[in-house]
Amino acid sequence: MSAEAVLLNVDKQGVATVTLNRADLHNALDDEAISLLAATLETLAEDNSVRAVVLTGSGISFSAGHDPDWLRRLSQFSASDLNRYAQQHARLLHTLDTLPQPTVARVQGSAFGLGVALVACCDIAIGASEALFSLSDVRFGQIPALAIPYLVRAIGERPTRRYCISAERFNAGKAKRLGLIHQVLENDELDAAVQHMLAQLLLNGPAAMRAAKHLVGEVGHQDITPQVIQRCIEHSLAVRMSDEGREGIQALIEMRKPSWLE
Repeated sequence: MSAEAVLLNVDKQGVATVTLNRADLHNALDDEAISLLAATLETLAEDNSVRAVVLTGSGISFSAGHDPDWLRRLSQFSASDLNRYAQQHARLLHTLDTLPQPTVARVQGSAFGLGVALVACCDIAIGASEALFSLSDVRFGQIPALAIPYLVRAIGERPTRRYCISAERFNAGKAKRLGLIHQVLENDELDAAVQHMLAQLLLNGPAAMRAAKHLVGEVGHQDITPQVIQRCIEHSLAVRMSDEGREGIQALIEMRKPSWLE
């Protein structure tokens, strides 16, 4: 596999675009591509100059999921080898899901299997109207086990149950109604919509966005208990007392742009 299976571009505004670049295979991923994508995201996570991350694909598909040739090789693996691959797969999804920066999925084409999971792990998803989605693992006697937690959170338990056991395809309109995609447009409108969303994100305090995303991840699955409320208070105070928090309030008082927009 060429190192160009995943492309990275970071512009002068600090927007990183990560492109799955196996168009001839509909951006299906093998073990090396999954490892490279995870490593790329891990590098971005450590880079405070990166303000937002866009995940997209080259060609007509976002991602067809797993590379069929890789799956054929996988079928010959031992239990320990399968476990090692599952850990690698889990690492990718967890890394994308917990990336500190806001993430935008630019879904320019269809997403199947692992591709659906990648969309579900992003904070914001904008898709082309012609895109199709499917979780077809059960057709091959498998289950999308590592994707299920992210899918349950993104679209709910009952829809996840349906699409994981039916393996049926659904279109972008259905994906939007389920909550997998937030906005659906014609393909020639996709870039403008992504740029508009990025412009919105770049108006915001970088550290504040990271803190808000972290807090949602920390308390989003918990009941609203006194302990959870206290954690929210602690996060609120920490952000308010930070340099960025003080600068934002001062800019508001002085009716000027905050430093991160200068």
